[in-house]
Amino acid sequence: MSTLAVHDHHGVEHHDHDHGHHHKETFLTKYVFSQDHKMIAKQFLITGIVMAVIAMILSILFRIQLAYPDKSFPFLETLLGRFAPGGRLDSNFYLSLVTIHGTIMVFFVLTAGLSGTFSNLLIPLQLGVRDMASPFMNMLSYWLFFIASVIMLGSFMVEKGPAGPGWTIYPPLSALPKAMPGSGMGMTLWLTSMVLFVASQLMGGINYVSTILNMRTKGMDLWKMPLTIWAFFLTAILGILAFPVLVAGVVLLIFDRSFGTSFYLSEIVVQGQVMSYEGGSPILFQHLFWFLGHPEVYIVIMPAMGIASEVMAVNSRKPIFGYHAMVYSLIGITVLSFIVWGHHMFVTGMNPFLGGVFMITTLIIAVPSAVKTFNWLATLWRGNIRFTPAMMFAIGLVSFFISGGITGIFLGNAALDINLHDTYFVVAHFHLVMGSAAIFGMLAGVYHWFPKMFGRMMDPKLGYLHFWLTFIGAYLVFFPMHFMGLDGVPRRYYSFTEIESLKRWVSVNTFITWAAIMAAVAQVAFLFNFIYSIFFGKKATQNPWDATTLEWTTPIERIHGNWPGEIPTVYRWPYDYSKPGHDTDFIPQTTPYSQTMSSNVPHDFEDNDAGLLAHKEWLATQKTNEEVK
Repeated sequence: MSTLAVHDHHGVEHHDHDHGHHHKETFLTKYVFSQDHKMIAKQFLITGIVMAVIAMILSILFRIQLAYPDKSFPFLETLLGRFAPGGRLDSNFYLSLVTIHGTIMVFFVLTAGLSGTFSNLLIPLQLGVRDMASPFMNMLSYWLFFIASVIMLGSFMVEKGPAGPGWTIYPPLSALPKAMPGSGMGMTLWLTSMVLFVASQLMGGINYVSTILNMRTKGMDLWKMPLTIWAFFLTAILGILAFPVLVAGVVLLIFDRSFGTSFYLSEIVVQGQVMSYEGGSPILFQHLFWFLGHPEVYIVIMPAMGIASEVMAVNSRKPIFGYHAMVYSLIGITVLSFIVWGHHMFVTGMNPFLGGVFMITTLIIAVPSAVKTFNWLATLWRGNIRFTPAMMFAIGLVSFFISGGITGIFLGNAALDINLHDTYFVVAHFHLVMGSAAIFGMLAGVYHWFPKMFGRMMDPKLGYLHFWLTFIGAYLVFFPMHFMGLDGVPRRYYSFTEIESLKRWVSVNTFITWAAIMAAVAQVAFLFNFIYSIFFGKKATQNPWDATTLEWTTPIERIHGNWPGEIPTVYRWPYDYSKPGHDTDFIPQTTPYSQTMSSNVPHDFEDNDAGLLAHKEWLATQKTNEEVK
């Protein structure tokens, strides 16, 4: 009989007798229905990568339509059948591709793939915990996510195709099954999938918050947590508070679709026939959707911010600049993200005074984001930088966050947004600041913690190739879209050849499409590197990056429970890099201050009077010895 021991944040040890379970692991319990947080993290990661590849393929298909709107491609008919008659995309199916691409990327890759992977992997390992608060609920969280993914992809198999009203599923297109082909069964499957997805996210979020608050190892107070954990913690809180609102909106939408209610519908005419709906408002749905939708932006980007902060500190060989400011800025983003959703709705006829309120809060939320950006740059400044692939992707995140964030100031202005709303300017903005930045944060995490997940190293040369092609490709794809948007080119149009004033942008769309194909091909280098390295990569050492945090104190081989003996005690914050007076350029969190007297400073002994007294006595002894000499 083996025993798992977990510590709460008071250092009290709890024993969990698992009745020899770990000696009888079968293939199913180890790899499929695993309750080990490390295996669940891998399941989230691999599922997220598969979904990202599918979303990328969908984007290439509709980009081909935008680049060559009047040409036929026989391979499209071979691939898509009735959805591409004569080798040209059906216009309704084009809208479905845009819808499912956006849905998969925002929810299934950047939300579940990012948070699900790294919250599961790092929360127990960096806090000194044997496993999540509820391993069973953790497993259930993954499988609900997996089922939601299958249902979303399964909507391609229904007769009229998947959902087509856009990833924001605005009524009346989403509320009337007869509105368009993508409003039928495909839309119903979209709604079903999203309810399961939200249930998965809530289970995960409750688990993450419970584990962080209740199960930290001895000595690990909140101010000794790495910024990754702060980011995951606040992201989980955001999800727990915001996602139920989407479910409420979806349930009301199902009522309108199936039971004849009028929450979102009023005075609708279909093919000349006046429908019986009265009293509803599609604007109500927008309020419910964006009350989730804007916190969702930060649910996506905050984990990537935390990962980038950790990777930059490790590879700059410097303490993170402004640790407390970084934490407070994350808290500020968390609070403010709930009172800015109206900037998505400036053109809905909103009261100008209310629009002004949302504009002010939108501009204020730029302040904590700017604090983070400044602190990242200050961390890099004069650092002894190691340009690992993970570090390159983390720096890439900062680049996208700056260039994409600046355009957010334009869109946050109520007067300017009237001209820019629903144009390619919006597409450019959120694909840079949210899409590209978050993806780069996720990839930085994959390259950095791959040795911890799989015990092997990824090939750095392929990593550099992957970075440069993806980085250049992303800018070539999304930067020109700003100019298209400023000229009033609307998003989600099937073809621009029908409108004389927009024909001049077809050549730019062709350029963007080839840049997107280049960026997509670059992902082959990553996929090969990832899969090959799992089986044949160079074997990793226990702490390949000379990092200070707890996850690098666990053995290389996977064990359920993380540490074979007693869980280490934490004594110091997670960023003791290049400390003057120490013989190495990093000091692990598990090293007591009594072992590093030559590098200690008074600030290290906040709330530790005994330690400060010992430090003063040591200094006095050193001074006496110097005088004797």
